[in-house]
Amino acid sequence: MLLEVARYYGDKVQAHGASPKGVDWNTEEGQILRFRQLASLIDLPGDFTVNDLGCGYGALLPFLADRFPGVRYYGCDVAAEMIEAATTLFGDHPQAQFAVESVPAQVADFGFASGIFNVRLTRPDDEWAAYLEATLDVLHATSRRGFAFNCLTSYSDPDKRRADLFYADPTQLFDICKKKYAQRVALLHDYGLYEFTILVRKS
Repeated sequence: MLLEVARYYGDKVQAHGASPKGVDWNTEEGQILRFRQLASLIDLPGDFTVNDLGCGYGALLPFLADRFPGVRYYGCDVAAEMIEAATTLFGDHPQAQFAVESVPAQVADFGFASGIFNVRLTRPDDEWAAYLEATLDVLHATSRRGFAFNCLTSYSDPDKRRADLFYADPTQLFDICKKKYAQRVALLHDYGLYEFTILVRKS
């Protein structure tokens, strides 16, 4: 399954380059808006570590570095083409590392996953939902202070849905996160996109 995803995103970045369209987002404005929701998890001034699971070409790195100069960033992605693009752009950043991996190699203060749960291709919903939940276990295991992720929402208009995308139930994932990972969980579903972000803050 991850090989299919890697091929899909590898083709995207080769077609569109290191850009929002290269990671299957429509606009840079939408990408930044998503980053703002994810970054609202952060409760430290700047000297912290981040795992970016499914980092694409590393766009989250400059967003965080501009706001938290001391951030130490580790990005991993299953698509080698994405990591090649990220390394080309940010390989000389003194506090950033990139690797072709499906699981972060170390525990960080915060874990982020943006967009990795959207494209299920031909996989059935139940199989993709199991993958999503298993990946949340990975985010939990590799983050000390908390993690955040986003998904397309099941509240999307039926006539606007794509057959190859996965639309998650936000209430179901909120319940899973509350029961499995932490008492402090926030569901953000008010930022104008057909999606939601969940923040999991550990004690």
